[in-house]
Amino acid sequence: MNSSLVAPNMTAVAQELAGFLRESFLVVFTKNIVAVLVWMTLSLINSSMVGTFLKHSLFYEDPRYIMFIAMVINDTVQLTLVTTLYVISYLFFKVHASACCVLVMVAVLTTRCTPFILAGMAVERYTAICFPLHNQHICTVGRTVLLIGAILLLSWSMPMTDLFITLAKKPLGLFHSYVFCDHSLLFTDPSIYLKNLAFDAVFLSFIFLTLFYTYFKIVLVARAASGDLQSVRKARNTVLLHGLQLMLCMLAFVVPSMQALLIQYFPKYSLEIRYVNFLLVYIIPRFLSPMIYGFRDEKFRKYWVSYIMIKNTKVHLTIK
Repeated sequence: MNSSLVAPNMTAVAQELAGFLRESFLVVFTKNIVAVLVWMTLSLINSSMVGTFLKHSLFYEDPRYIMFIAMVINDTVQLTLVTTLYVISYLFFKVHASACCVLVMVAVLTTRCTPFILAGMAVERYTAICFPLHNQHICTVGRTVLLIGAILLLSWSMPMTDLFITLAKKPLGLFHSYVFCDHSLLFTDPSIYLKNLAFDAVFLSFIFLTLFYTYFKIVLVARAASGDLQSVRKARNTVLLHGLQLMLCMLAFVVPSMQALLIQYFPKYSLEIRYVNFLLVYIIPRFLSPMIYGFRDEKFRKYWVSYIMIKNTKVHLTIK
């Protein structure tokens, strides 16, 4: 299920299979119901945000909200995929490799998009606070759309190279077999692990430095500002929250390796470790996007609350 790359560990998979057989029906049912309910809740929240964005054209002209809604859509797709893979792993354990390949590649795409979008949002806040007179010329709608397109292409290049390497080095029969749907078990060539390790080290370091630099510059502006201190402080706190989001996103690249190690030392608790990993890496970070903009941003919150109230009224009228 994990979309990041770790060295294959067939022993860990065998231990998980044994764990699946040991778990009671009630435990399995509870875990999956919780996962599906969380997915439904976040999907409803995110869909209402997308609906609010589409309903009001003023958001189309603001790069800040365009990148935000791109983040929301990306989070929704990622959460849907990882929840689907999680439930499938209990229902079938092994799935057709071709179907698994599509699901895993899109999951990797959305996982890798998140840090880049965070960096773009931080830079937009930096230019808005540090270069207020030039912000409209620097951060245009056209450039924002191009940036999102570039992020998608760059992020998509990683799973595509994984596929090409596998097609070149592994027999085609692999994609006609049934596998436990995990990136590290589908794309097993060692060069893939090393390639993605190098990519993660370079680009995540770049993104971290971008967030650190923008936060540091905004703090300097906040200290020197004599005017609108409130907007400067909000921008500073927003970039700080983006940093927290990035730290949580980086768990997707770090925790799976730790998970394999923990399962090796505590095989009896393999499923519990896997479930905590699922919640920590894929669920908790998804709550931050609604908090940063949906609740903190006064402009968006006003229209969002109005949109939800109108929808609730329509639902009540339909029921009656």
